[in-house]
Amino acid sequence: MKTIGLLSDTHSYIEPKILDFFKDVDEIWHAGDIGSMEVVNILESFKPLRAVYGNIDNHQIRSCFGEILEFECEQIKVLLIHIGGYPGHYDKKVRNLLSEKSFDLFVCGHSHILKMMYDKKHEMMHMNPGAAGKSGFHLKKTALKFKVEGNLLKDMQIFEMDR
Repeated sequence: MKTIGLLSDTHSYIEPKILDFFKDVDEIWHAGDIGSMEVVNILESFKPLRAVYGNIDNHQIRSCFGEILEFECEQIKVLLIHIGGYPGHYDKKVRNLLSEKSFDLFVCGHSHILKMMYDKKHEMMHMNPGAAGKSGFHLKKTALKFKVEGNLLKDMQIFEMDR
């Protein structure tokens, strides 16, 4: 079993209370718009990090992370991308990937809107952790924490605080 901390759209800022929320996680997944190498260094020194770059990320971050990350956690096949959409409204790149491969969990960021929903058509869970940084139109900083046990996602927790 692994405990995952999931965030996105930090835009060069890590909220210390989110790190406290993530104190017991095994890995952190970042769904893009990291913003700075300082954020990467903070996260990597705190916990193992899996990440993708977002549309605001510079060449340094893009040299460290790809646009798309496919991996397995326990028995869950994960697709991680920054701009992805949501069930019924996927980005074209995501639609193409989903026509070629199947995943159990699709994670994206970009919208700054916390959203979790099951995609019946593709039989997978969709998660967008919202925005964890202080830049953007969002009113709340958000992040997610959950457990992966075998092929199950469980014990979902939401971090939320005023921006």
